[in-house]
Amino acid sequence: MNILEIKHLTKKFGDFIAVDDMSLTVGEGEIFGFLGSNGAGKSTTINMISGLLRKNNGSIKMLGKETNKHPIFIKKHIGLVPQELAIYEDLTAYENVSFFAGLYGLRGEKLRSRTIEALEFVGLAEKHKSYPKSFSGGMKRRLNIACAIAHQPKLIIMDEPTVGIDPQSRKYILQSVQKLNEMGCTIIYTSHYMEEVEEICTKIAIIDHGKIIADGTKEQLKSLITDSKLIYIDVKDTDHVDIDAIKAIPGVANVTLAENTIQIHTELGANNLNQIISYFIENKIEIRTLDEKEPNLETVFLTLTGRTLRDA
Repeated sequence: MNILEIKHLTKKFGDFIAVDDMSLTVGEGEIFGFLGSNGAGKSTTINMISGLLRKNNGSIKMLGKETNKHPIFIKKHIGLVPQELAIYEDLTAYENVSFFAGLYGLRGEKLRSRTIEALEFVGLAEKHKSYPKSFSGGMKRRLNIACAIAHQPKLIIMDEPTVGIDPQSRKYILQSVQKLNEMGCTIIYTSHYMEEVEEICTKIAIIDHGKIIADGTKEQLKSLITDSKLIYIDVKDTDHVDIDAIKAIPGVANVTLAENTIQIHTELGANNLNQIISYFIENKIEIRTLDEKEPNLETVFLTLTGRTLRDA
C-alpha cells in the first residue's frame, strides 16, 4: 500500500519553477530518503505535502485522499519535524509537547499520557519541567521530534533533523527514526549527510532542479553507475590546484574541492591513476593520502547531479 502518491506536482514562484512535474510514491512502512542540494526543491515539496504551501499543478494523495480536499484528515495523520526548530523557549518541555499535541485534538488523559510517552521516547522525560533555553542543540532537536509524534501520526516528515548537533545526539536521533519505523511509522527523511541516508533509508529519491532524476533502493541507485569510481586525494594545501587541468585528464568526469581534499570522479576502466598522480608531482603539490572508492550513494549523487550534496 502506498501511503503517499504524488503525480505531476508543480510549484512556481514567479518565473522560477521550484518543483517541476514531480511524481513519486512512498510505500507504507518505508523510510524514504529525499536527497538534493540546497535549492533543489526538497523543502518546497515537503511544505506542499504537509499543507503549508499550495501547489500550482498536480495531485498529492495521502492514504488515498487528496490532501487539498481533506486537509483536516491529512494533518491528523502527518507529523512534521521542520528544519528550523518549532518550539517555544518560554514553555517547558512538557508544555511544548502538550501544546502541539492539543492542536491535533488530543484532550484530557489522552493528551497527558501521549505527551509523557513522546518525551520518554526522545529521552527527555526527566527534563519535562525544564525550559528549552537551557537545552543543548541536540536536546532541542529531540524536543522538536517529540512535538511531532505525540499524536501518533502515520507519516512523519523529517526535514534535516540533525543539522548543527553533536555526533552523539545525531546517533540518538537516527536510532529514534529506526525505532519509529519499527513501531509502524512511515518516514520521509531529508538530510545533507549522505551517510545518514545510506544507513537508515529503505528507498531514496534524488531531486535536482525540482525534478526526481532517480529513485529506488540503495542497490538500485548504485547499479546506475557501475562504470565509475571516486578518488579522494588529501593534499597539504590547495593553493596551486587547477581543477580544470585535472578535468582534462582522460576519463575524469568531474572534480570537486572540499578543504584540503580533492574528490575526483572518474570512469572505472580509464586506468588514469598514474596520470592523476603525475599531475600532482609535476606541480609540486604534496599528497598526504589517496583513497579509491567503488560506487556508493555519494558517487551516484555526484554522477547524476554533477556536484556534492553539500554544495549550495
